[in-house]
Amino acid sequence: MKLKDKTAIITGGGTGIGRATALLFAREGASVVITGRTEKTLAGASDEAKRENSKIDYLVSDISKEEDCKDAIDYMIESFGRVDIVFNNAGVIHQAKTHETKTRDWDETFDVNVKGAYLMSKHAIPYMLENNYGCIVNNSSILGLKGSSGGFAAYCASKGAVNQLTRSMALEYADKGIRVNAICPGTAYTPMVDGMFEVVGRGDKEAAEELYRSVHPIGRLAQPEEIAHAVLFLCDDNIAFMTGTMLSVDGGLSAK
Repeated sequence: MKLKDKTAIITGGGTGIGRATALLFAREGASVVITGRTEKTLAGASDEAKRENSKIDYLVSDISKEEDCKDAIDYMIESFGRVDIVFNNAGVIHQAKTHETKTRDWDETFDVNVKGAYLMSKHAIPYMLENNYGCIVNNSSILGLKGSSGGFAAYCASKGAVNQLTRSMALEYADKGIRVNAICPGTAYTPMVDGMFEVVGRGDKEAAEELYRSVHPIGRLAQPEEIAHAVLFLCDDNIAFMTGTMLSVDGGLSAK
């Protein structure tokens, strides 16, 4: 059990990569708390953990609001006395060319994808400093490393910001026992991506999915569990020399 006696909080833990990671972490022995805005999906993840004879706690929480982030970290401390791992996973995506992007969509993209990661980290780091130990993983994207002509400028910009936040935090706390890395997935089967296919395909989801499969040299999309195992790798104490890294798990896309 790679995470025995560790505590972990995962944002956007009710679906997709967050849910797969929460279930994997629980199997690996961690005390896990997931947050998100939809209680139904959070409760579903918690129930799935119970069926596997493990446990996941959940909080309905909006990571774009500082008080919610502080409350989530306070819950970790009150419940477990420490916070070892933060997986800043929650994210949103809007598809539109730059001149057609609504300002509210731009703002939401940065509020969730960037500010949310900052706020959760901000409130967790003081407790990590007390223990001289912590592991923060930010969910970025291959689109934080590459541009896109497909109308994802806001998303690309936000994930580029996540990468720079990751690098900066890694350097700030490198000698304080806190490691900060980012995972950069290619396209994975998640509810967020499913919704994106609907928009990109203009109602023809199958055509959009086939297009995205063809872009990845490996010839398919990722399963959330594959990304979850990469996150687990970044949280493994056996790679304690690894910080400030953007780990691509993208079916070869970044090699093109």
